Amino acid sequence: MFENARSLFDIPSDVTYLNCAAQSPHTLAAKVGGEAGIAIKSNPWTLDPEFWNRNSDELRNLFAQLIGATGSDIALVPSTAYGVATAAANLPLKKGQDIVLIEGQYPSNVIAWEKLATDKGGVIKEVARPDDYNWTPWVIEAITDQTAIVTLPPCHWMDGSKLDLVAIGARCRQVGAALVIDATQVVGAMELDIGAIEPDFLIASGYKWLLNPIGSAYLYAAPKQQQGKAIEHSTFNCLDRDPVSGTYAAKKGAQRYDMGGRNNFVLQSMALKSLQQINEWGPGNIQRQLTPLTDLVAAQAEERGWKVPGKNNRIGHIIGITFPEGRPENAQKRLAAENVFVSERGTGLRVSPYLYNTKNDIERYFEVMDKIIKG
Repeated sequence: MFENARSLFDIPSDVTYLNCAAQSPHTLAAKVGGEAGIAIKSNPWTLDPEFWNRNSDELRNLFAQLIGATGSDIALVPSTAYGVATAAANLPLKKGQDIVLIEGQYPSNVIAWEKLATDKGGVIKEVARPDDYNWTPWVIEAITDQTAIVTLPPCHWMDGSKLDLVAIGARCRQVGAALVIDATQVVGAMELDIGAIEPDFLIASGYKWLLNPIGSAYLYAAPKQQQGKAIEHSTFNCLDRDPVSGTYAAKKGAQRYDMGGRNNFVLQSMALKSLQQINEWGPGNIQRQLTPLTDLVAAQAEERGWKVPGKNNRIGHIIGITFPEGRPENAQKRLAAENVFVSERGTGLRVSPYLYNTKNDIERYFEVMDKIIKG
């Protein structure tokens, strides 16, 4: 249990922040790291020439530890959309083949696939939202011999309803479909085993559960996908010019997919502090601490007649609530006026606690919600 975790963040005592799935706060240590990065840029003559590569390699290794991969499997990218675009540029799609995704999927893992389907004559096959929040059997049923690519999250970003990626990955291999995972809402907050899922690509933006600044994201490429083409070319993902051919070749491993601006002193310094802390805590331990909080949300919501994903169909750090009479008007703004912060997502409200929260924060949320409901 992380009893003192709130003291590691700059969160005023009167703020009830239950919105990590939208934007995590930085730790105080990450803030100091950012200031150190600013100092390097302010006095560039102090820069150690090995800073970029050393820190980049450490970032790869730290992220790899969170998913059971190796550092050579990880590329440093600026966003989920960038990583998805890289995957879309490297996965084949023939005319008439389909790409499977789920209804209401986050746009960063949709738009590139829609474009690919249009360009190649493919078909987007969207799995409809199930009433019981149990996505997995419907996704597996949607994957057929005509499926070329399956691109999914581990959970739905609006409500935390989960997908069994191990079972889905097995089905993909059965029909020869590629699997792409947008793990932004999971990596760092719960255990995720690349070896069991076997995706072709996995992407995670860092500004949520990895506590990173915006602009830091990570791309896992399976070894079989590490011979592909990058969507941009720079000194960071290419070897020096070959003296015989006179051309540049891509670097080995996933580093060939690195973004051109990976040498951002501020982002690197902050991201390092954040990933060091998360690896120290451990995603499994984080999940075990957060699950009782979302269980309490579920119990309190159901007591009021509100709907949430069932225990077996949700993850432990995000939970969505829908209301029989519809979501109260301007609920998010009215909660914020009371210093309680959650997100309006879909037709409901999404609650996403972190290690700086306790059951008192959950009780505060429901106290304010009861006032809103009663008008």
